[in-house]
Parts: sequence; structure tokens; C-alpha cells
Amino acid sequence: MPKDADKKLLAELEVIFGEDGLLSEPEDLISYSYDAFVREFRPLAVVLPRNKEQISRVLKLASQEVIPVVPRGAGTNLCGSSVARKGGIIICLSRMNRILELDPQNRLAVVQPGVINADLQKPAQRHNLFYPPDPASKSICTIGGNVALNAGGPRAVKYGVTRDYLLGTEMVLADGQIIRTGGRTAKNVSGYDLTGLICGSEGTLGVLSEITLRLIPKPPASATILACFASRKAAAGTVSKIMSLTDGTLPATLDLMDKVILDLLGDGTRLKLPAGLESLLMIEVDGPESAILEQSEQLEKLCWKTGAVKVERASDPQEAEALWEARYSYTGALCKVAPNVLTEDAVVPVDKLPEIIQVIERLREKHQVRVGVVAHAGDGNLHPEIMTDVNDEKEMSRVEDFIREMYESVIAMGGTLSGEHGIGLGKSKYMKMVCSDREIDLMRRIKAVFDPLNIINPGSFLTQDI
Repeated sequence: MPKDADKKLLAELEVIFGEDGLLSEPEDLISYSYDAFVREFRPLAVVLPRNKEQISRVLKLASQEVIPVVPRGAGTNLCGSSVARKGGIIICLSRMNRILELDPQNRLAVVQPGVINADLQKPAQRHNLFYPPDPASKSICTIGGNVALNAGGPRAVKYGVTRDYLLGTEMVLADGQIIRTGGRTAKNVSGYDLTGLICGSEGTLGVLSEITLRLIPKPPASATILACFASRKAAAGTVSKIMSLTDGTLPATLDLMDKVILDLLGDGTRLKLPAGLESLLMIEVDGPESAILEQSEQLEKLCWKTGAVKVERASDPQEAEALWEARYSYTGALCKVAPNVLTEDAVVPVDKLPEIIQVIERLREKHQVRVGVVAHAGDGNLHPEIMTDVNDEKEMSRVEDFIREMYESVIAMGGTLSGEHGIGLGKSKYMKMVCSDREIDLMRRIKAVFDPLNIINPGSFLTQDI
């Protein structure tokens, strides 16, 4: 049974949100006790605001009572940034899901934070525009979550990440005040870049209520190439060679899958792969029709030259879609072989890609863990997929050793802990690998300016545990 203080708080929340905007029963709360990170943290309540006024009211109440609040979108986060580690209230923004404005003349969109990433594409395409950031979870993840984590995706190699398209925000601070940052213009250097600070802050500085995004013209044509390699080293080396081209060729996407992932995919996709395959590259080029054929042929020749055993170009958009469908289907295959899949998010300079893949292979054997690698290889962003059982203490000890040693190697190569998934609870213990005590202290002091009572997403990547 809830304590008297909790009953009082729930009653006050019901006044703000009504019965249909407040969840407090155990069977409801369990659905919000996880994100795609695997540990459970049960909140006291979940609220589902429909406007910024409701967000403001709940934050004023939380400040008054000094109760933790955690902003949350679709819960696809992979590092524990949208779970209630300290209990309290989850503010789920899924009902704030309207595209408020689409302005083709100024090439921008104004959206609420609960808009699904993929749902922005359809109205944009009607004006021959598109929004480039494309996380693997784009069909379910929200723009608010993308901003919180500075999400990327396969197209980041050419088009960049969320921060490159974020023009402005409306955000509710911890005391309930509403601020606006940035604006609607491509150039804006009036004071500190608060918009850039908010992007990637993992929901620790405030709660987003409105987001202004830059759109760009949709490329008129594209081509998808599949390149198969009998050597992981050759595939990784090919990536480095492609990214060092200086003739204007720049793939829109350049992704890699290793043998572990390909073996698990097996015959469950429409990919026709040769025997003895160790790595696969998926390359997409886009732009004017006149340039696509030339760039495709050049990349195909390069792949053959660097050791490919099969190079194939999709003959039409439907075939290209089938190839990318296979790329995105691997998660389901992984979940069939282990109770849990831990997705890491290491980044190295592109020329270090062959070296870090060899390190992962060595550590995989050393610690006897089951790991496959998927990578946005064109920008050096690897996602080691660790298939494990988090309830097996001995196995998890080996997994932790693998992860720690992998990141030690990543940092030694000039890389970093995360490219697009964030730090959250999962990697806060590694923050001192990349940030000095002084840098971490500065981040905590910045948070204290926005949130002096430390009620917004406390215990995330700025936890005092690091």
C-alpha cells in the first residue's frame, strides 16, 4: 500500500492529469520500469502530459516536494537514461505527438517531443524534403528522445546527427519555468549555445515541450551496394579506404556486420550470401542521378580490389529496401539465442576500425563471451552486441571485464564511450576514462544551474557514483 505522503502526491497528480493521464497501479508501472537497458527501476507514478502547462505544473510540484522526475519518450534508450533509478515520477511524453508546423520555404519543422522519428518523414517528403537522422529504432523512437541522446544512425556518415539539425527548443525547467533556446534561423550566435548544450544532455537539464528542426532537400536518387568479404580485416580496411577518397565520393551510409551476426541471420532474410563469409558491408550513395552510377561503379571496383568475394548492387528500390530490412532485422535473431542482449556503442577514428575489430575478436576469446559486431563503419561507430544472461553472475563478471577492456582500448585509440546511445546508467562508471575530474565537476555545476535540487533524472550519467 502507498504511504500517506505518496497517496497525497498521487492525489495532487490526479488533479493535474486526471485519471486517464496518471498511472500508479503496479501492472501499469512495470511497463515503465525498463527501457531497452535491462535493469528494473520502479517509479511511484507515470504521468502523460498533453501540453507544456501540465509539464510545468508537475515540475513545480516535484520541486516543492523534492521528488525525482524522469522524462521519457518511447523507452527505446539502450543505456538506462529513461528509467526511474531514484524512484519518483516518470513524465512520459508520448501523447505530445503533434507536428505543429512544417515550413517548406524555411526548410524546418516544429514538433512536439513525442513525435515518432519516421512519422516526420512522410509530411516532409510531400515537399521533397527529409530529416536525415535515422536511428535503427526510427519507426518507434521519438524526436524528444533523439534530442536527449543526440541520436544518429546509418546516415550520420554523410549527414551528421541530431545536433546538426536542431535549431531550437522549448524546455520546462525544474522549477516549472518555460524557456526557449535557439530559434528558426540557420545562423544563431546570440549568447551561449544552450540548444547545443541541451542536445545530448540525456534528460538531465529539463523537459522538452517543443523542438524546431532543420530539414534538407531529399536526394533525387540513391543506390545500395552489398559487398561480402571472407576477411574481417579486409572489410574494415575497405571502410578506411572508402572514407579516405578525395574525389567527392561520400557514402550516405556505410555499415558493417560481422560473421557472428550473419550466422545468426542465416536464411531468415532475403540476403543471398556466399559460404565462408566473415564480414558484410552495406553501402548507400545518394544524390543527383547523373552522379550515382559513377560513384557506385567506383565503390564496387574498390571493394573488389580490397578483397571482396561478392559485390552486388540493388536493381531497384524494392530490392534495396529488402537489403536494409535484413540489416535492421538482426536484433530479433540475437534475442532468440540469449535472454539478454547488451548493445554497446564505441567510437574510434575510422582508420582504427581494423584494429578495434581485432581487439574485440581477441577479447571475445579471452573472456569467452558471445559478441557480434554491427557498425556504422563510415564514422567509426561500432555496436558490439553481447548475448548474455544478466542473472548469471559468473557470466556477467566476464562480460564486465570484456566491456571495460574494450573501452580501455577504444580510448587508447583516440575514441570515446558513445556515439549515439548516450552514457546513462550503463556507462557512467567509465566516464573518468574520457573526462577529467574537473570536466565532470563542470558538468555537475552546469546541471545545478538548471536543476539546483537535482530532481530531473538524478542518478543518470552525472551520478555521484562516478
